[in-house]
Amino acid sequence: MAGDLILGTTRSGPSLWEKVRGRSFDELRVRGIQLLHARAERYGVSSLDRIPSDAQFWSLLKSAPATTSKSHELLLEDFRLRSSPAFFPPFANTEESKRTLRQRFASQNEEVVLERADRILAGRFDLLGLKDLDFGQPINWHLEPLAGTSSPLVHWSQIDYLNSDLAGDKKIIWELNRHQFFATLGRAYWYTGNEEFAKSFSDHTQRWIEQNPPKLGINWASSLEVGFRSISWLWAIHFFRDSAHLTPSLFQQILKLLYVHARHLEKYLSTYFSPNTHLTGEALALFYIGLLLPQFRASSRWRAIGEEILLRELARHVRPDGVYFEQSSYYHRYTTDFYLHFMLLLQGNNLEVPDPLRQELAALLDHLMYITRPDGTSPLFGDDDGGKLMMLDESAPDDFRPTLATGAALFHRSDYKLVAREATEETLWLMGVQGLEQFDCLETTLPESGSRAFEHGGFYVMRDGWSQDDNYMLIDCGPLGGLKCGHAHADTLSFEVAAHGRTLLVDPGTFTYTGSKEDRDYFRSSAAHNTLTIDGESSSTSDGPFSWNRVANARTLKWISQPRFDFFMGQHDGYMRLSAPASHRRSILFLKSDYWVVVDEVETEGPHEYGLHFHLTDSARPEISGEYLFERPANQAGLEIFVGTNIGSWTVDNGWVSRCYRSRSAAAVPKFSFRADGTQKIATFLVPLGSALNSLSITRLETTQGYAFELVGGITRDLVFLGASSMSGKNEVFSDFDVAWLRFDHENQLEEVVLLDGGKLIVDGKHLVELSSPVAHFAKTFTSELIHEINDSMKQPEL
Repeated sequence: MAGDLILGTTRSGPSLWEKVRGRSFDELRVRGIQLLHARAERYGVSSLDRIPSDAQFWSLLKSAPATTSKSHELLLEDFRLRSSPAFFPPFANTEESKRTLRQRFASQNEEVVLERADRILAGRFDLLGLKDLDFGQPINWHLEPLAGTSSPLVHWSQIDYLNSDLAGDKKIIWELNRHQFFATLGRAYWYTGNEEFAKSFSDHTQRWIEQNPPKLGINWASSLEVGFRSISWLWAIHFFRDSAHLTPSLFQQILKLLYVHARHLEKYLSTYFSPNTHLTGEALALFYIGLLLPQFRASSRWRAIGEEILLRELARHVRPDGVYFEQSSYYHRYTTDFYLHFMLLLQGNNLEVPDPLRQELAALLDHLMYITRPDGTSPLFGDDDGGKLMMLDESAPDDFRPTLATGAALFHRSDYKLVAREATEETLWLMGVQGLEQFDCLETTLPESGSRAFEHGGFYVMRDGWSQDDNYMLIDCGPLGGLKCGHAHADTLSFEVAAHGRTLLVDPGTFTYTGSKEDRDYFRSSAAHNTLTIDGESSSTSDGPFSWNRVANARTLKWISQPRFDFFMGQHDGYMRLSAPASHRRSILFLKSDYWVVVDEVETEGPHEYGLHFHLTDSARPEISGEYLFERPANQAGLEIFVGTNIGSWTVDNGWVSRCYRSRSAAAVPKFSFRADGTQKIATFLVPLGSALNSLSITRLETTQGYAFELVGGITRDLVFLGASSMSGKNEVFSDFDVAWLRFDHENQLEEVVLLDGGKLIVDGKHLVELSSPVAHFAKTFTSELIHEINDSMKQPEL
């Protein structure tokens, strides 16, 4: 089994030969060395499978004190008195930091922190999306309480932790054993000075050491978990530095275990096993230990390994536009936090901060800023594992603004501050009182644009402003993911929508990795996203909880962003595998402060079943009214959805929304279904309710060619033409544009036009546009006296 997990196989997975085939020599070399180390540990011939004795421990230090009965006391005294290396700023001036903590954050956080800390004292834990978990008294550190399974105390390499029959949901066990609840106890201790919280830290640490001998059990099976626990312990000894419960004996035991943790990390780095946030998280832990425990002879090596990996992986993990390469917003946040901690520790210790680190970290923060919804939350596209690097504030799992606030103070970015809105407790813990002052002194300015294309990551943000009442859409047209796309979902050409600030159409999240195959498959499927499915299939097909056997290839065809409108067009080939191959293209026109027009085009020669899925947030209550679907609660923003086809019907299915791993809420999923033969073009209108237009009456009009729709609401009437169109009626219109939008006032006078890809527009016999060569786009607001200017202004359109 050691070979299985190190080489990336399991008893139920591919054969060893299948896994070895195609690997590089260096990968086989690294994995082979790791395999030999694991074997040596299992057979008791490794020095790393036990806690160092006192004599061995002193030999590991650069300059050990003379070995006396008071040696360990001198070790702790040196730690308490030292000013270098520097930890995070609050711990250099504890009294000022405690005053600021209580003055600024006590009213909003103290009660919540103390309530959760008191439950930790009673043996009850909130982990991931789960509340009040009981792991027994005393704690069984190997128990998965939902499944009731307890992992065996055997060598870590012999544990198939992906087997839910053996381990239940391993993430629940690992989340407890990250010991990030020590930060909750530490924050409670700083709020109150109550030594019960320090005693709890001491008791839990000692019992964990007793129950988790080096290299035995599930809590040594993931190097990333070893790394996270190391970071938690380093924070804990700083939180409780001055407490009598951090005794010389306990401090020495912690240092011994941190030595074992560091040695485990450097031997079992996820260089080839999971070279994603596993590898960078492990590297950050090595950097933490190497920097903050300089008394070890190996500290310089650990620090150098961690720093080299973190800097090396920047170019691979962060795309040129700042998007994290696994196409997951949650892991993007993890990566941003990793590099924030890295940069702050470098800066705080007067070490060089390389320019690429500054640049890539700012790019990561830029992406976080742009994807933030008007209500302050962030979409959870791709996988969400529910964890964090450190638990230093009370923000919701889908609220990434604490990271953005710290970024604002670090980079002096007033646009980050605008979106973050306020500093949180996390900024105090990472940057101290001075960091809060830097944040407070910033003015707030708008980001350089409202809408934004992240072309390398394939994400496109449409918004009409940065207020809490604006409209927002996020579109996904990127690669499925990085590496083997393990954290990806089949979400190609899906979108999220907020109407007048209210988040309404969402990505339902992740919920689980290994707890239930049915749940894992559902949350990753195309049907669980706001996109079009064909024949009930997903655009990419799963081959296990972290792999795929067919991957859709997406590409962006057009992106235009102008003050009046945004336009996106993309396509993918995920359904070309069907017996009647089908190519899906999706175009989205956003008329800012008005509505979206979504056009799905399918090129195929056969019959298919089509489904347009709309995943509403769990608070939404949709109503079907003929061809329309409404979500319009009293005194809140809502959404009107109209699908402009003569066939098909609405149903409302039961679905889920998961805002954090292992937590989910029931949610409505409206679905428009129809069956059709041959090439299809379907227009869907998404109308935010509560705007000046409010609810619209939408009608499909008869045309001699193309598609036309009339939208009437308030004192305006809009015409939308898709493809070259000719229409008679209240207005006679001919357009050869791919998309033409015309707005008329109550007197039937033309007010505005938006035109895409064409050269001729005739309205009521007037040749408003007639060009010798097509233009890409044009938008104009005018009065009847200015209509004659259109031809001249379109000769040199702004492209």
